[in-house]
Amino acid sequence: MATTGLQVLGVLLAVAGWVGGALVTAAPFWRVSAFVGGELVVAEAQWEGLWMSCLVRSSTGHTQCKTFDSGLALAPGTQARRALAIVALLLGLLGLGLAVLGLKCTHCLGAAHDAKARLARAGGLVFVAAAVTFLVPVSWTAHMVVRDFYDPAVAAPLKRELGPALYLGWFVALLMLVGGL
Repeated sequence: MATTGLQVLGVLLAVAGWVGGALVTAAPFWRVSAFVGGELVVAEAQWEGLWMSCLVRSSTGHTQCKTFDSGLALAPGTQARRALAIVALLLGLLGLGLAVLGLKCTHCLGAAHDAKARLARAGGLVFVAAAVTFLVPVSWTAHMVVRDFYDPAVAAPLKRELGPALYLGWFVALLMLVGGL
């Protein structure tokens, strides 16, 4: 049985991971332009996320972002990655509710220590499930970016690199995982 301090630390780590996951899900930095092919002067960079793409003009410093107009017009893979990210966030909310109710330092359920312990364990398991679910769209996107980058059939201007949101996505999934354990 975990001490109160460990329980609170676990919940705080899981919540930090969940908040980070929400920010990563909304960020347009999942895939960024790859500058390959010996181009010395690059006037534009493109960022892409689950919900929007952005064009950055280096000459003016302006960034223009456009949300994807229709969810149904998106590729099925993008729709699936969106859905998995949202499911992970919803699982995180459920895990948070269960974990907070199960904390030793809360007065919910009175003296029912066994019930509180079961709720805390269930909350932790749900956070672990949220972390694994969040890892899927992040790792899937990374796989696609790397595959396309090394594919000779993909033209150089269409190649992308791993964006910072993917690295953050792995980190926040780790936070949720450690917090859930």
